[in-house]
Amino acid sequence: MHIITQAETEKFKGFLNAHEAFIIVGHKEPDGDCIASTLGAAELVRRLGKKAVTVNAGPFKRTELKKYEKYFNQKVKNSIFKKNVALIIVDCSEMQRLGDIDERLSSLDSFIIDHHKTSAADIQNSIIDSTSPAAACIVQQLFENIIGKPDTETAETLFFGLATDTGFFRFLDTTGKEAFQAASRLIEYGANPRTTYDDITGGKPWSTRKLLGQLLSKAETHFDGRLAITIENIDDTRRFGQEGRDSDALYQLMLSCASVQAVVFLREESEQTCTLGFRSKDDIDVSKVASIFGGGGHKNAAGACTEGTPETIMPKILSEFEKIFM
Repeated sequence: MHIITQAETEKFKGFLNAHEAFIIVGHKEPDGDCIASTLGAAELVRRLGKKAVTVNAGPFKRTELKKYEKYFNQKVKNSIFKKNVALIIVDCSEMQRLGDIDERLSSLDSFIIDHHKTSAADIQNSIIDSTSPAAACIVQQLFENIIGKPDTETAETLFFGLATDTGFFRFLDTTGKEAFQAASRLIEYGANPRTTYDDITGGKPWSTRKLLGQLLSKAETHFDGRLAITIENIDDTRRFGQEGRDSDALYQLMLSCASVQAVVFLREESEQTCTLGFRSKDDIDVSKVASIFGGGGHKNAAGACTEGTPETIMPKILSEFEKIFM
């Protein structure tokens, strides 16, 4: 993990000093890191005496995110545009991933804080570190460098973001020393690992367990068991609903099989579109596959939304993984 430099800190401070108000937004269909980095950046801005508005297109599907939904607007009020307002984008680098919020956002002076491998690294107003396990880690460092010690609530939120994007730290290896040090500081500030773990893993609706069983029963393997794929059709979604979805558990169970090195979760969103989730082990870079379908992410965790049906998309997925496994 890259440690934020004084020069990077000053660059972000200069951006903050140049404006009086900020719209802070992350990608649509947010995860814990997106939520945490948005709220952490907003608290940093407010501690400087400036106005911060947190926005997300949603939906807030995950059970552990429900308590944070009240802090976000889905649209931007007109009054904010009367100020010297700028845009802070966290946990993504592409305007299209923000969803349908407000077309005026694209005209604002903007700063990007991101950690995805597929992000464009040459954006002038940005701090992009693909070695960081979470965008919340970058926000934490900026907060500590500019403000100092965060309050307990902010520490808990940032710890939540770090914990969700690292699979409660099980995705970290020997290179994750700085991330554990960052987590340790958050605990010193008041974050509670046990309650965070309970928030992430508990409270799931019974229907999500039934859906998990359905998806496991439909899963198939390819390339001598090294690739596992399952599909959620529209009928599955109608039957089991979207409340409290738990794709993380699905990925974990499938990747725990001895031969499986990569997993694809294909979900039919409509008759014309599908979302794709990719997870992998070790040196299998699924971000490259996701980029073929217009998506992106990390080496071992990526996603995409693409036009097509499961029947038309599946051969393309297999073709890309054939390049990896054959």
